[in-house]
Amino acid sequence: MNLSYLSFGLLALTVSVSVVKADWLNFRGPQGSGYAATIANTPVEVGEEQLAWKAPLPGRGLGSAILVEEKVFITAASGPDQQQLHILCFNAADGAPLWERRFWATGRTMTNNKTCVAAPTPASDGERIYALYSSNDLICVDLEGNLKWMRGLTLDYPNASNSLGMASSLIISENTLIAQIENDSESFAAGFDLADGTNKWKMDRPKAANWTSPTLLQIGDEEVVALQSSKGILGLLPATGSSVFNYEKGAATIPSGAASGDQLFAPSNGLTAITATTNGDAPTELWNESAQRPGTASPIVIGDKVYTINTAGVLSCADRKTGERLWRGRLKGPFSASPVAGGNGLIYVVSETGVLQVIDPSSEEENKVTSEYELGETILGTPSLDDGAIYVRSDGHLWKFGS
Repeated sequence: MNLSYLSFGLLALTVSVSVVKADWLNFRGPQGSGYAATIANTPVEVGEEQLAWKAPLPGRGLGSAILVEEKVFITAASGPDQQQLHILCFNAADGAPLWERRFWATGRTMTNNKTCVAAPTPASDGERIYALYSSNDLICVDLEGNLKWMRGLTLDYPNASNSLGMASSLIISENTLIAQIENDSESFAAGFDLADGTNKWKMDRPKAANWTSPTLLQIGDEEVVALQSSKGILGLLPATGSSVFNYEKGAATIPSGAASGDQLFAPSNGLTAITATTNGDAPTELWNESAQRPGTASPIVIGDKVYTINTAGVLSCADRKTGERLWRGRLKGPFSASPVAGGNGLIYVVSETGVLQVIDPSSEEENKVTSEYELGETILGTPSLDDGAIYVRSDGHLWKFGS
């Protein structure tokens, strides 16, 4: 065999694997849970020296950035009534804008002043970008910005709206795009075909405002989507929508759960750890700790620890097996964004006032915040991670810290 061809093949395989590992394809990354073990090289410090670039955005947004290969994608909404919907693409290396696509909203754009129409985080299957807005417009473009399909869900389901705004983000599993369109009127969840946006399945959901996002559990060799609402947590097969478990003790409607394998750490009556199967049995409750109740930020699981941030901005660390609190410390809050972490175990969280904080949970110091940086703008969106980098967005800008 020609050694040059072998070398090239190995190089191509190495590049391919590294790209797949680095991709952050949806809200809170892998499993929609905030922790990416394969992204090990995240910044140890944040500050002016680590600021790689800062790019202006044309409108408001709470959705996180997602990353595919060497591109960063983000959504926004602009105009007096937020009727202009944006999908933007930037070069990850230098922040140069690569393309922007704009669409007119077809549904209701009224929201609470704190949130906006571009609140949900988009998702990607590595080939296309799927963007959902509070107006219930669902748009699919390829990585070059070419429109593949668009659905104005309000046209099909005219009462599916919420006067405060909708914020549930998308997730992809088993070649299916899953969305929670949950509200106090025409509430439903659906699985959409990736190629053309048609319904693969649709189910009625509790008629109540809900801002949580789907989370993925790995139960044996099957991926299961966990849908959280005030009634509890429903587990279903993503391709068919078939129910495999139902936890009926209620749950929060703002912070989402965090999954690790077949275990889910759910904001339910404080924080509850459950483990589930796919045989239709009710999940097993491992423990419940009322004192670990999350605020707006969702919990995160790293190794044998689970972390929550309450409404007072206090970060608590608990034993994953027992729920016993191990330590707690106050951060500079308040927080709308959820914490994220990479394989080096550092936790990143940004406050509503724009203070980006790096937390080393292994530190023996009482103050475990090892680095912080004031961005000077209101931040409501959850950070995103890439190899060597962290991305943060406000209404006005997208920042990259790191290499």
